[in-house]
Amino acid sequence: MSSSPSDLSSSNRRGFLKILGAGSVGALLGPMTPQESAAQAPAPVTAAPPAANPGELFVAPEKIPLTLVTDRPLQLETPLRYFRTDLTPNDAFYVRTHLAGFPTRIDTATYKVNVGGQVDKPFSLSLDEIRKLPAVEITAVNQCSGNSRSLFKPRVAGVQWGNGAMGNAKWKGARLKDVLERAGVKADAVEVQFDGLDTGVVKETPDYVKSLPLDRAMHPETILAYEMNGAPLPMLNGFPLRLVVPGWFATYWMKWLTEIKVADASQVLANFWMKPAYRIPTSADANEDPAALSKDTIPIHRMTVRSLIVEPEAQADLKLNKLCDINGIAFDGGSGIKSVEVSVDGGATWVPATLGADLGKFSFRRFRHAWTPAKDGAYRLLSRAIANDGSQQPATAIWNRSGYMRNVTESTFVFVS
Repeated sequence: MSSSPSDLSSSNRRGFLKILGAGSVGALLGPMTPQESAAQAPAPVTAAPPAANPGELFVAPEKIPLTLVTDRPLQLETPLRYFRTDLTPNDAFYVRTHLAGFPTRIDTATYKVNVGGQVDKPFSLSLDEIRKLPAVEITAVNQCSGNSRSLFKPRVAGVQWGNGAMGNAKWKGARLKDVLERAGVKADAVEVQFDGLDTGVVKETPDYVKSLPLDRAMHPETILAYEMNGAPLPMLNGFPLRLVVPGWFATYWMKWLTEIKVADASQVLANFWMKPAYRIPTSADANEDPAALSKDTIPIHRMTVRSLIVEPEAQADLKLNKLCDINGIAFDGGSGIKSVEVSVDGGATWVPATLGADLGKFSFRRFRHAWTPAKDGAYRLLSRAIANDGSQQPATAIWNRSGYMRNVTESTFVFVS
């Protein structure tokens, strides 16, 4: 796409609503003129009722048709067919917004990230200055905490995602550690807090601010990303800068990043988005009984091991005695995938799948299995992954009140004739 990712809107709020309502990628504007740049401030807007209903395909700026989940705020899910490649295309990458007001135009010439709090030398960084820092690249899965929530039984509240609230990309940026070390983190610091440009449309809406423990913030693989799969981030995925926390759920991957604040124990973040939201039971598998909810919870953090079959598609009609390529992806929270097994008989028997290229411990790992169905009828296909740390997918689904961390062995039903 030739349009500048720094500009999704027309010159006013109504214009962007029209773009969202029409689903018109062609309505994107090019770069701002110098006159616009001088006067431009990020203008939060509310997504208009789109030209699609939940569950239908909808085209947002810089995106191909994705599955609309909600329009206020905008949530778009990636159809599973786009996981047939190791890297999820930028224009097919899912969209998760927490607040209905988000920026649609950003002047990169005046954009700044402020670094402060419990540091020796507070300062601000321009995008150009961030790009001049030592750059690193890492391939990592970005997965919403509530991915697959619609499959929870009993049903739970929240965005009713299918299995496509995730994507895998090669992220390029500067180490957060390098930025924090330049600021000089004080000895009593315990966490780092992050804020972006998105806002609520009413003043009562709590600002979306998140925090990381200091050790995770200082991890060399936590980066401030300005590129995604070799191109600038799409606006709806956080242009011009987002936090990337490999192995952790996407709630921490702050988009449109503008504020980095180091905090001591007296300033630990306890806002809505840290407590009560985005918390899991303290049990090892985050499971709890719907009739007796856990009293103790902790912030959600590391992803669990899971896999999905993406080909053949669900309800596919296959040919008897004709080779079928069972293809899927597996990943975990950063130990990497050791093996994947596939079943074509509903879990009665399992066979090893062939693993594809290893793009890194935080990445999708592709698996394949060649299968020639010898009988007609309905088949239930399954995959289960085992991570290098020994964890593996459970045969029965967990349940928790927030619909987080589903990683059961999922079924794909196909028909052979």
